[in-house]
Amino acid sequence: MQLNDEQFFDYWTKNSLKQKSSSRAFMVGLSSGFAIGIGVIVATFSGWFPRATMVANSKMSSVVLFIAILLISVFIAIMYRKFKWEMQEQRFLEIIAKKNKQQ
Repeated sequence: MQLNDEQFFDYWTKNSLKQKSSSRAFMVGLSSGFAIGIGVIVATFSGWFPRATMVANSKMSSVVLFIAILLISVFIAIMYRKFKWEMQEQRFLEIIAKKNKQQ
């Protein structure tokens, strides 16, 4: 659902600081990161690329893989939350600029 400019302006003036630390955006990013991690695991252990599977089985620790996927997921979650907030802040600033230009 897309808010029109006036509705968004009112919403963002009230909720910008709350949205900066929103857990919803963090959870969306975290689930995206885990999806990428599961994709890496599936690609590694499916036998799609036999040499990669062979190297992974001989040199890779499952703990290191788990920690790497966790770190990647948290990084994506943090960056996604920042990205969403910055996009909304940019829209807010554009609305302010448009209002100033009309006056």
